[in-house]
Amino acid sequence: MLYDVEQVRVDFPILGTEVYPGIPLVYLDSAASSQKPTVVIEAMDKYYRTSHANVHRGVHRLSELATTAYEGARATVARFIGAAEPEQIIFVGNATEGFNLVAQSWGRTNIGPGDEILLTEMEHHANIVPWQMLAQEKGATIRYLPVTDDGYLVLDKLDEFLSERTRLFSFAAVSNVLGTINPVWELVDAAHRVGALAMIDAAQSVPHMAVDVQALDCDFLAFSSHKMCGPTGIGVLYGKRELLQAMPPFLGGGDMIRRVTFDGFLPNDLPWKFEAGTPRIAEAIGLGAAVDYLSSLDMDAVHAHEQAVTGYALESLSEVPGLTLLGPPGDHRGGLAAFTIEGLHPHDIAEVLDKDGIAIRAGHHCAMPLHHRLGLNASARASFYVYTTFEEVDKLTRALHRARSVFRLN
Repeated sequence: MLYDVEQVRVDFPILGTEVYPGIPLVYLDSAASSQKPTVVIEAMDKYYRTSHANVHRGVHRLSELATTAYEGARATVARFIGAAEPEQIIFVGNATEGFNLVAQSWGRTNIGPGDEILLTEMEHHANIVPWQMLAQEKGATIRYLPVTDDGYLVLDKLDEFLSERTRLFSFAAVSNVLGTINPVWELVDAAHRVGALAMIDAAQSVPHMAVDVQALDCDFLAFSSHKMCGPTGIGVLYGKRELLQAMPPFLGGGDMIRRVTFDGFLPNDLPWKFEAGTPRIAEAIGLGAAVDYLSSLDMDAVHAHEQAVTGYALESLSEVPGLTLLGPPGDHRGGLAAFTIEGLHPHDIAEVLDKDGIAIRAGHHCAMPLHHRLGLNASARASFYVYTTFEEVDKLTRALHRARSVFRLN
């Protein structure tokens, strides 16, 4: 059942603003970073106004309040993704830091010469570069599962790319360029059959659909707060307890230790051994508020809304002359539409649309290898979220027709 999108839009103050005088904002860049509802802004403001203190270290009242709120946010996130316990939730700076943590902690301990790491051709740089750095250091090899021209993983070749040498298969649940919704459970299961671990880039899935890490049986999963109505500066790494327990600390300093001497240190328990220094307290509280907000909408309803908007957008955009959509049909993709228009550079498209108050993305979207695979230098991308309306899609389509006129393509 769909919710009332107009009522949802009231919750986001920025959606009522004008980009230029008389030009209202049409925000179609949520895959890069979503907007924030009032409840998230107020939760962080309340913390700073009424209970700011450092966590875990103080016995005074403010520290106790801050600690309760911070650890409460962790428990909220754990429930949201179906983790067995809050201790499996590591607060990191963003999804990128989550991948780097696993690469530098688990990877340095478990990857050696001759080992293989399997990725896919549709990955974000955050799920490529940390593994390239690790492979270069350790003498390991990275392989890439191919992508078809219409945006699907070549699953019938999966057995050719997974072997007894594979130590990790790390992949996106949803492509941030193609929008492809991958068969996550099937990919996790395939990795486990050869004894490899499975890590999921959930930056484009957790904000948009229900995710249950226990049902998926993934070993690691990472996502960012700022793409799911939460603040910037914080993300989540989920890991199975036995893996996190065995991994050495990623960063050293305060709070990640139980004891320090001049001769060495004893690391703290989970999850704190991976959260060195003063943590992202306000940001965690904001993320917790964002999760509560999304839960109030119901993630099945969020996904249904985005599917409806995306299907409508794909149909509307296909009517723009010279426009080529990237990725699979609407029922196999998340809430975004990347495209090119013959004769127009994506940055020119974005610049013309901005004059109409329409915010889209233009460039390689931190997926240069995928664009190279598709024979492109860049693409334009409109992305949708809980607050996107059909009317905004209509404005996008009209503006693209205008862009063609501006550059005399009509």
